[in-house]
Amino acid sequence: MVVLASPLGDAAAGHGVRSLDIASPSTGGDRLTARQRIEWLRLIRSDNVGPRTFRSLVNHFGSAEAALARLPDLARRGGATRPGRICTQAEAERELARGDALGIALRAPGESGYPPRLALIDDAPPLLAVRGRAAIAAKPMIAIVGSRNASGAGMKFTAILARDLGEAGFVIASGLARGIDRAAHSASLAGGTLAVLAGGHDRIYPPEHETLLEDILASGAAISEMPLGHAPRARDFPRRNRLISGVALGVVVVEAAHRSGSLITARVAAEQGREVFAVPGSPLDPRAAGTNDLIKQGAALVTSADDVIAAVRPIMGRPLALPIEEAEDAVPLDHEPDESERTRVVGLLGPSPIGLDDLIRMAGTSPTIVRTILLELELAGRLERHGGGLISLI
Repeated sequence: MVVLASPLGDAAAGHGVRSLDIASPSTGGDRLTARQRIEWLRLIRSDNVGPRTFRSLVNHFGSAEAALARLPDLARRGGATRPGRICTQAEAERELARGDALGIALRAPGESGYPPRLALIDDAPPLLAVRGRAAIAAKPMIAIVGSRNASGAGMKFTAILARDLGEAGFVIASGLARGIDRAAHSASLAGGTLAVLAGGHDRIYPPEHETLLEDILASGAAISEMPLGHAPRARDFPRRNRLISGVALGVVVVEAAHRSGSLITARVAAEQGREVFAVPGSPLDPRAAGTNDLIKQGAALVTSADDVIAAVRPIMGRPLALPIEEAEDAVPLDHEPDESERTRVVGLLGPSPIGLDDLIRMAGTSPTIVRTILLELELAGRLERHGGGLISLI
């Protein structure tokens, strides 16, 4: 059974583990009260608070409301020269109201519309903006990604693969991009497809896919962790990619050149423990260079939907456990590190990424102290997180 801590401490009356069966067509109802949802939204929309920081704060302080009260002090201790912006209650209420008007619901892990597998990744969004038919989130998903500048053969194979997987009961997830993504969504409209957005629900990219999105919403859904009004930037697409792989049992890469964003999705999928599949292509076509390399590196070769189904079938029957509380680092931040401890930990950090375990070992102090200092640095805007649990100073 897969177990990962989740920042649901203030949503539950008690402790324990709740099993989520991905084969089931339904998930839980509301786990947050209206007030808790506003406080969660305020916290995740505040400066320098990402999903991992959100989880650490809620685990440490017991609730988003308590964490919000501590943000200025923690940022100051981390070296912030000026207070970071804290999302106000009025701003959060406006976002919720605008979302309601557009048919968007902000869902927490374990609530209907939040894909169960996504809740298990290390940096799962604490709140996910869901639009469309939320029930498809509980169905087993396969992600299909690939080149924006796709070949005709690549798009034809994508359509066949997506249609066959849809007929076998899988929801197809992709990123609403040009090329392979569009072919995957278009071919799986009948069975339901999930569009993972890089920007807010009202800032669709590329703009010409707004009509496609409307078609998707008729039988499927779209999700985003970004607020309304957020136009996607270059750095938002790698963030989006972790959600594409996170919702799925596995990721199929159809075409990808070297340095392709689809290869980022494949790498993140492997880090998340997802199955990685690649469609072979001609050695003469640069759009197949990345997929051919994936196969050399151990990705499963795909020539039909049967290859994907055979690989994921054993995974589908396993229940998923979503812990409600009790994270390993759920230790109160009552002890403020002294200056010698801060100096030692900050001195070990630099522009080159380092792993948390290595940092703790070299610092020669307790894991709680190190995590506290890292939390302070992050809230001060001085810490950057990388894949594989690595961190560095900005």
